[in-house]
Amino acid sequence: MVWMTGYPREKVNWHPTIDPDKCVKCGMCMNCGQGVYDWTEEGARVGRPNKCVVGCSTCAHLCQGKAITFPNVEELREFYKKKEFGQRSKNN
Repeated sequence: MVWMTGYPREKVNWHPTIDPDKCVKCGMCMNCGQGVYDWTEEGARVGRPNKCVVGCSTCAHLCQGKAITFPNVEELREFYKKKEFGQRSKNN
């Protein structure tokens, strides 16, 4: 899968992680429009991490148990700078 910048999505460190000890099985993460999650008897699990939209963390905000976390957004911003994704957009 290629990300919108033409960079391979699997090389972008942005996907949710679920702490199963915190999951209250509220199911709010299942509202993900990209279908990142699968539902199991134990609660949600991340089934398709690379389908997660880079920069999106809506599910973490909806999660009633605060069980969903993402990588540090500052690391993502540094990644953008390093790869000059923002520069390409501004110059086009």
